[in-house]
Amino acid sequence: MRKLLCVTAHPDDEAGGFGGTLLLYHERGVETSVVCMTAGTAARNRGAASTDEELANLRRAEFAASCKMLGVTRGEVLDYPDSKLDRVDLYQAVGDLVLRIRQIRPQVMLTFGPDGGLTGHIDHAMAGTFATIAFEWAERPDRYPEQLQQGVAPHRTQKLYYHTADFVLPDRQLISPPTVTTRIEIGKERFEKKHLAFQQHTTQKPLFERVRKNLGQRQEGTVEMYHLAATREPREAKLESDLFEDVTED
Repeated sequence: MRKLLCVTAHPDDEAGGFGGTLLLYHERGVETSVVCMTAGTAARNRGAASTDEELANLRRAEFAASCKMLGVTRGEVLDYPDSKLDRVDLYQAVGDLVLRIRQIRPQVMLTFGPDGGLTGHIDHAMAGTFATIAFEWAERPDRYPEQLQQGVAPHRTQKLYYHTADFVLPDRQLISPPTVTTRIEIGKERFEKKHLAFQQHTTQKPLFERVRKNLGQRQEGTVEMYHLAATREPREAKLESDLFEDVTED
């Protein structure tokens, strides 16, 4: 079975950043997984939560509802501190992702680039940094060898993509986005379902209209764009319209 793993920073990233792609590949029979690094407890919009623990519980439930709408096979929220991913232990964070790569065994990974995505969020940048290192290290038996003693095997993911776009948001910090190499046509129907998935994050209701406007900046939001950052086998650069182009069955 073809498998895709998406690594994000906050509940709602899976819908806002990658939702159309996750839905499209689910419909194509791909097993999709999302690992989210934080429970999003630093959010300004907190719904009915009066404590961080209550907010974490709410956001985990919202994440599960969004993943269900997007057809995600496996969704998981880790316990790293929101808005502080730049201060966590890198070896531990990468190791947690290496373990999940070795367990899930995807052919393709999606995450954010070092720009932090359209919003330039530092947590996005750090989640992408952890995922990038994990992509490289999961295949090496000299990295986290204790995992191998627990019954998992090294895994060599074939392709790593960064979320990107051919525009920037004028009201955000300046970023230098990764070059667009891959355009995934999700269509209007999937765009609408992606937005509905984002709306499962009811604690973030004040952001709904702003996010919809941002998502529709180009081509009415019907295209999601990526940068092919790394591949298992050396190759020349080329434009793509399918994340699984040139992927072989493991």
